[in-house]
Amino acid sequence: MAAKRESGSGCGSILQFAPFQSSVDEGFWHRLSSLKLNKLGIDESPIPITGFYAPCSHLQVSNHLSLLTESLPSDSDEQSSTAEISRGSRNKCTVPGTLYNSNTLESFYTIDKQSLLKQEAKKIWEDIHSGKAVEDSTVLSRFLVISFADLKKWSFHYWFAFPALVLDPPATVVDLKPASLWFSSQEAESVSAACSDWRNSSLTADVPYFLLTIAPNSRATIRHLKDWEACEGDGQKLLFGFYDPCHLQNHPGWPLRNFLALILTRWKLKSVLFLCYRENRGFTDLGLSLVGEALITVPQGWGDHQCVPNAVGWELNKGRKVPRCISLAKSMDPTRLAISAADLNLKLMRWRQLPSLNLDILSSRKCLLLGAGTLGCQVARMLMAWGVRKITLLDNGRVAMSNPLRQSLYTLDDCLNGGDFKAMAAVKSLERIFPAVAAEGVVMAIPMPGHPVPCQEEDSVLDDCRRLTDLILSHDAIFLLTDTRESRWLPTLLCANTNKITITAALGFDSFLVMRHGPGPFSITHDVKTEAVNGLSADMDNLGLNNRDGGQRLGCYFCNDVVAPTDSTANRTLDQQCTVTRPGLAPIASALAVELFVGVLHHPKGIYAGAEFANSIDSGSSEQPLGILPHQIRGSLSQFSQMTLVGHSSNSCTACCSTVVSEYRKRGMEFILQAINHPTYLEDLTGLTELKKSANSFHVDWDYESDNEDDCVEI
Repeated sequence: MAAKRESGSGCGSILQFAPFQSSVDEGFWHRLSSLKLNKLGIDESPIPITGFYAPCSHLQVSNHLSLLTESLPSDSDEQSSTAEISRGSRNKCTVPGTLYNSNTLESFYTIDKQSLLKQEAKKIWEDIHSGKAVEDSTVLSRFLVISFADLKKWSFHYWFAFPALVLDPPATVVDLKPASLWFSSQEAESVSAACSDWRNSSLTADVPYFLLTIAPNSRATIRHLKDWEACEGDGQKLLFGFYDPCHLQNHPGWPLRNFLALILTRWKLKSVLFLCYRENRGFTDLGLSLVGEALITVPQGWGDHQCVPNAVGWELNKGRKVPRCISLAKSMDPTRLAISAADLNLKLMRWRQLPSLNLDILSSRKCLLLGAGTLGCQVARMLMAWGVRKITLLDNGRVAMSNPLRQSLYTLDDCLNGGDFKAMAAVKSLERIFPAVAAEGVVMAIPMPGHPVPCQEEDSVLDDCRRLTDLILSHDAIFLLTDTRESRWLPTLLCANTNKITITAALGFDSFLVMRHGPGPFSITHDVKTEAVNGLSADMDNLGLNNRDGGQRLGCYFCNDVVAPTDSTANRTLDQQCTVTRPGLAPIASALAVELFVGVLHHPKGIYAGAEFANSIDSGSSEQPLGILPHQIRGSLSQFSQMTLVGHSSNSCTACCSTVVSEYRKRGMEFILQAINHPTYLEDLTGLTELKKSANSFHVDWDYESDNEDDCVEI
């Protein structure tokens, strides 16, 4: 048969091969980035990937081995990337590969490339000897990629290798010519038909190596490599065909190298007729395809299975042995780039320090900020830094000239022409900072006790109350960031009624209070339980007003007060009306408020978590990835001190006790209007009036008969 024909030594020239060329789709790098951030972390284990190539289809352009999005497994795919690869595509012959992604640029450059190449070559060598390469010829084209992904700059360094077993001495070639000149006209017609049938069948379209036999009657047949024995009939021409990605007329493509190694090792052939199969716009082109005869001398030690031949194959970059680098930053949509960059720090937390960080729960929560002043601006930015993407700001004030220096979302332009509404200006600023934020501004005043409403304004105020109620119902967490005590009362009541996460931050001149409100008094009722399930991860069926040990629920901002909220701005000087604080206080309090919110979201008991303290046996801080979850944090800049406190709920609280919440549920807006117009109503309702009368009736008796011993006071 033709394939066994002996040729004299010294005939022909050294057979040279056109190297494989690589191409990486942008989607591959995006998926690698996502996989690195969300799943791999600092794991440098090899990643199985899939490359794709097809026969040359153009007279002047070679086909590349390409990496596409589907070359990598997805974030959630626990299996190999091959699980999602569809087979049978004529334009996407699959090739197995391995990706070695380094954690640092230094390790990328110092990686032992020769060792990796030899390792992959050994796999090919073993596949040849085991027969796997005959069953699945794609393994002959195994490849590897080393890479480093700079996820801050969106640049990627990479280097391909296409391992090829070295024949030493090298093979020689004689009579390399276009296939159309090698075959007779009848043979060419039959070969073209056979190749078209092979390429158009979903069972064989992506099988890149095959056997081509031509019978004496010029009838061509294409078979799988495993059908070798059936092709040894006398009088047949036998050619070893492969999909050639190269377009050059004087050189076959890189896949032939390992194909010759297989032929020599498995079938001991020293003279091989080969067909470099190429196409033109999807059709068999025997004018572009090549047929040649390779003469092979058995290399020394080739018969030893344990002796792996030398290998070559690192891709050149413009003729030099250097890696390639691509930057996607300029080509990416700015919004998409901002989203990726914004989440980078959070996703890096999960690599080592905080693997249990739940980014989905943060990005899905809707936060309502009541007050868009010094605290509101800082809290909004902190929330975005933690991955919160849905923020609503409520305020009825306008940006004043004194605001931009202390309120970080405003500039001088916001102050001109009477000043823009703070809520709307803040939203515009947030969108400039991070275009993907879903921010909304609400211009509205919060109805307050101690601020009586004229009859003609009652309907408008009640509309504001209903609007605030709807806003609280539609959000998962409420931040009370207003600058007066009485403006916090109605939101506190509504949050207690609906069992929302409620965080308060309040400032003095050099002191601050940050606290989380406890659950409402009726938190185990059906309606509130439904709301809580939507906003928290706590198990509502097992948690109620008290902890399992019988402890009280945590209090709200008003629980320690013995007076109802009243007008705190009347008859005040300018320094008393404005929030006069040390400039560094608001950022500290805002940061703690947001950290407290994140802690609640990640605590298994959510809003029902008890107060935890540092170094407390009962705190459970060792079990919580974010540490303890306190109830109140009080700090002083004058002392540079901070302490964590706990305050339990009060039966006489004017905002969250069962009496007040029950009355609100019973009377609704009528109750709120009475609380606003009658300053003493809340004290009368909760028993604070009687409590103060009882306190005033106490008499203090002093005993002066102490004979100069330790003084003591009896009350």
